[in-house]
Amino acid sequence: MPTLFDPIQLGDITAPNRILMAPLTRGRSTRDHVPVDMMVDYYTQRATAGLIITEATGISQEGLGWPYAPGIWNDEQVAAWKPVTDSVHAAGGRIVMQLWHMGRQVHSSVIKTQPVSSSATATAGQAHTYEGKQDFEVARPLELDEIPRLLNDYELATRNALAAGFDGVQIHAANGYLIDQFLRDNANFRTDNYGGSVENRIRLLREVTERVISVAGAGRTSVRLSPNGDSQGVDDSNPTELFLPAAKMLSDLGIGFLELREPGPDGTFGNTDVPKLSPEIRKVFTGPLIVNSDYDSADKAQAELDTGIADGISFGRPFIGNPDLVTRLQTGAPLAKDDAKTWYSQGPEGYIDYPALETAAA
Repeated sequence: MPTLFDPIQLGDITAPNRILMAPLTRGRSTRDHVPVDMMVDYYTQRATAGLIITEATGISQEGLGWPYAPGIWNDEQVAAWKPVTDSVHAAGGRIVMQLWHMGRQVHSSVIKTQPVSSSATATAGQAHTYEGKQDFEVARPLELDEIPRLLNDYELATRNALAAGFDGVQIHAANGYLIDQFLRDNANFRTDNYGGSVENRIRLLREVTERVISVAGAGRTSVRLSPNGDSQGVDDSNPTELFLPAAKMLSDLGIGFLELREPGPDGTFGNTDVPKLSPEIRKVFTGPLIVNSDYDSADKAQAELDTGIADGISFGRPFIGNPDLVTRLQTGAPLAKDDAKTWYSQGPEGYIDYPALETAAA
């Protein structure tokens, strides 16, 4: 079996190891969703990852309701992302952008319009806004004649990501966001071609993926799914019957890799008793399969590779406090703890001030 430190071909991207940096929302952009200079340092510090998947990045104002998260729908955003990719590449790294439409998981005060979703539903709880947390609102269903506009938004975001120098893109179809709201049956009550049957509910994912591939190529397109358990109020009554056809469809399209976020019953950032689907998805998805959630040591990650189910592991929170995570895992050095209070705190503290091993030892 391969080790974490062996190279892997992720579609058209050659990664020197199987330790991917998972997408992590950090909220350091401007209110206009433009990346800032310290994001160059943040990503460059982590360039030894086999592949960096950026924080979720909005494809449109409609789809981006997280305060101070970055976007990729205009020229100013493209120009501000370019120094990030230039610096990561100069440091020998590889980086793809995760494309995000949040659907109903937003507040109108941030996106300046009513949230959209597959159906007229609302998430329980409160949304992050610039004025603090506010109750989620009922979303309006996307009309059939709006789907072409949505696909155009994904196409533009993909073109912009490539223009900004990214090595590819990942479609965020997980965690209860828009595409997930179409996939799962407790959020999708449509009676048209995008609702009801499994074939209909995976239609939007297929059409988005096909559109992105038409720009980036299949080998530079990846997808993230979260097939087991509730994600921000979005769930399915029969995940096996839904996500196996979805994974088979993505395999047939030839995407570069598929990433699965799969919390377990003891998950530290979301947990569920719904069994992981990666063993079954492995049988129908023939490309590289990356798994994520609560991998916090080399031994735990290697044990997963040794099952033959996963080809690589994406690490999230361990990369926050350990910019040199690959080195620490390879040498057995202790991992630094990240500070949850600074995950979204905008400033450099808890963002670019975690030391690498040689700096910490100096």
